Amino acid sequence: MGNQVEKLTHLNYVEVPTSDPNGFDPDEEGPRIGVSYIFSNDADDDDDDNDEHSDAFPPEHPQATHDEKPFDPRDELGCSVLFREESVFERSGGGATHSAESLLNKCKPGDLLEFVATGQYPHWAVYVGDFQVVHLHRAEIKNSFLTDVSQGKKGRIVNGLYRYRALTPELIVRNAVDHVGSRDRELYWRNSECFAAWCRFGKREFKIGGEIRIGKQPYKLRLHFSEKKEHVLEFQSLEDVIMERRRNEQIGKDAVMQELANHLNAAQDFKESYGT
Repeated sequence: MGNQVEKLTHLNYVEVPTSDPNGFDPDEEGPRIGVSYIFSNDADDDDDDNDEHSDAFPPEHPQATHDEKPFDPRDELGCSVLFREESVFERSGGGATHSAESLLNKCKPGDLLEFVATGQYPHWAVYVGDFQVVHLHRAEIKNSFLTDVSQGKKGRIVNGLYRYRALTPELIVRNAVDHVGSRDRELYWRNSECFAAWCRFGKREFKIGGEIRIGKQPYKLRLHFSEKKEHVLEFQSLEDVIMERRRNEQIGKDAVMQELANHLNAAQDFKESYGT
């Protein structure tokens, strides 16, 4: 019994009506293919996922305000990503975070760093040594001091989230440093996570358009609400998965659960009204 999972629901994209049959929403940051449309909001004005090389997107990382909430690990939603049933990403939720100063004592060149705060998209960077990181920020790849990038947020090393084989530390650092100064239409990554992960693993799936969408949905995003409850979303590309997962991380576990409950109630009302 302990290893049995009670799924809340498992829908396909074709079962969810959208405003555009091609899977685009003009108010969103880009294509959100798959069941993620059940979680669609208005434009998110996010910190980080609008790093795509387009002037239509607002800048990331607005200046921190005094009412900014510190990261609460209890509101972090555990999840996993599978590609054709093989795990490629897993976050258990509630991972420990550290101050920037403490993080400096733990970093090694080639490490992936994630800075988090409640209500904000996580910001990723590659540690390249000498207290510095390379990261995608405001549609430009920059070399900055780690303490400046943190902006007072807590951070953590996230080398183990993706299950791909990492490149050597030297190559990871070279990938990052070689792209410093790239901006706007020179960029091939939608957000800081995609860029940092590409530097470490070198996989084209992290790049914009790195995978051909051919109608199939080989990726699954499993949201783990408890030991016995999870929800599964299906996607055509890793880029789409990352966009939806990061949005869930920005709004928090409670908000995701509320969105899901609202959708399920609406779906049930629809079935009862129309007898489908």
